[in-house]
Amino acid sequence: MGQTISRKLMYAWRLFATGFSFFSFGAGGLLLWILVFPVLSILPGSRLQKVSRGQKVVHYSFYVFIGLMHKIGVMTYEITGLEKLNRPGQLIVANHPTLVDIVFLISRIKQANCIVKEKLWHNPFMRGPILNAGYISNGDPGQMIAECVNWLQSGGSMIIFPEGTRSVPGKPCRFQRGAAAIALQANKIVTPVTLSCYPATLAKAEQWYQIPDRRFHLAMHVGDDIALDEFINTSPKSIAVRRFNQYLQDYFTQQRDLYKHYGK
Repeated sequence: MGQTISRKLMYAWRLFATGFSFFSFGAGGLLLWILVFPVLSILPGSRLQKVSRGQKVVHYSFYVFIGLMHKIGVMTYEITGLEKLNRPGQLIVANHPTLVDIVFLISRIKQANCIVKEKLWHNPFMRGPILNAGYISNGDPGQMIAECVNWLQSGGSMIIFPEGTRSVPGKPCRFQRGAAAIALQANKIVTPVTLSCYPATLAKAEQWYQIPDRRFHLAMHVGDDIALDEFINTSPKSIAVRRFNQYLQDYFTQQRDLYKHYGK
């Protein structure tokens, strides 16, 4: 009886803590837009310097947010291979099992760009960070690819989820070709990052309050850089993109199978 009551109390606490985390995330984004980014915008510097400051602010904010979720018992996490990240001109491609993936990645990468869904540009809680960090909209696919390539070739780092949206647990990976096209056009460093989450939570179509029976564990495994020569030298470019996209899809399918029991 005592253990049952204890489990129920812990569940209730984690439900409250999860709701508090989401509230803090939204409130933090709004406060950054109202109080922090207006100050940064009037500081001298080029647009690139201002974007750099914005990305650092988002990085530290997300670092604090992940720390909050860990401290109040919502999640645990671990990272292997972090030393392979934070390099200029680096394209980080990752799978996307849970809602907090991008937050977790940016919390560990001091300056990184990413692709943001068009509708989030109109979200008052997200608009400030999105605009001031120079994130790229997916509204126009052609323009999106060009902006990503330019960013990488200028020495910036970038995070992309080739799936384009969160994974559906138990279903095969289905990658869009945008990430492969960006990687081959930019011809810079490509580093795969495998994320695994157990128990599964905050997946596609799940609400924030549908929490698992215990705190979730998020693991980040940074792989070795992917050599592009074989694909760069393939003609025509459309075939090269298709082959590289299939390579990425196969790689992450294997990695997902490898880590599917991780943390149990």
